Amino acid sequence: MTFPAPLTGVVPPVCTPLTPDREVDVPSLLRLVEHLVEGGVHGLFLLGSTSEAAFLTDRQRREVVEAVVGHIGRQLPVLAGAIDMTTPRVLDHVRAVTAAGAQAVVVTAPFYARTHPSEIVHHFRRIAAASPVPVIAYDIPSAVHSKLPTEVVLGLAADGVLAGLKDSSGDLAAFREVVTGARAHAGFSALTGSELLVDSALALGADGVVPGLGNVDPHGYVRLYRAARAGDWQSARDEQDRLCALFGMVGVGDPARMGGSSSAIGAFKAALHLRGIIDCPVTAEPQVPLSGGEVEKVGKFLAGAGLL
Repeated sequence: MTFPAPLTGVVPPVCTPLTPDREVDVPSLLRLVEHLVEGGVHGLFLLGSTSEAAFLTDRQRREVVEAVVGHIGRQLPVLAGAIDMTTPRVLDHVRAVTAAGAQAVVVTAPFYARTHPSEIVHHFRRIAAASPVPVIAYDIPSAVHSKLPTEVVLGLAADGVLAGLKDSSGDLAAFREVVTGARAHAGFSALTGSELLVDSALALGADGVVPGLGNVDPHGYVRLYRAARAGDWQSARDEQDRLCALFGMVGVGDPARMGGSSSAIGAFKAALHLRGIIDCPVTAEPQVPLSGGEVEKVGKFLAGAGLL
């Protein structure tokens, strides 16, 4: 399989199951991949935010990509995050994940130091020049503290530097500008990472969706995508409403003792554990684990969605 241009459909950011001592649980990871494939997804995004990539060592990052690519081969497109603070560090990750078999890399703007748009442009040009596979930009201001300007994304798309955008900004108006502008650039993929707005994004012309909740319910997002592509917007809205209710699980964690990432990733992993897909729901340190009572609440969300 060659990398599709544009990439379309449901491409979940795959959770990274861990053992109790926080090593990559490869058997659970491969069961999760099979669960996603059986759900009808169109690609896999490894080493993103939902994958806890920021918490994994370089060795663990490569282990994840090697395990998944070795298991599914070219059955589906495999994207891998090459996410780090500076251009040289990202280039190291690009070399590692492409050597492990990734068919595209997903890259944020540089972070830690505040960057000017001209520096962001240089960053992406440098990475694309060195990468043997397509580069997809990852717009996630909550993590890198800068919003990718629409004119930067479209300018890089016009020059063939970027093959797509994964937009997790939550700014639907800005995403619409990218979708509209990208129509002039054949092969560019506009993907939304906002799992609560998938029906809206697809109505605007998005090519696909990268939903963290898709780990838990890939079938639901595939049904939503197919309904939208068929023009059955009522069915798409109904499925989106069901998924929005299920997404409420990300708020089970007590904010007095944990951050939003601990709560959300913990809920996804608890749901996968309750569904018998992964062996252990542990999250990477320093994230705080869910309590027994909070896990029970996750179970209620699953039951309400017909998944337990």
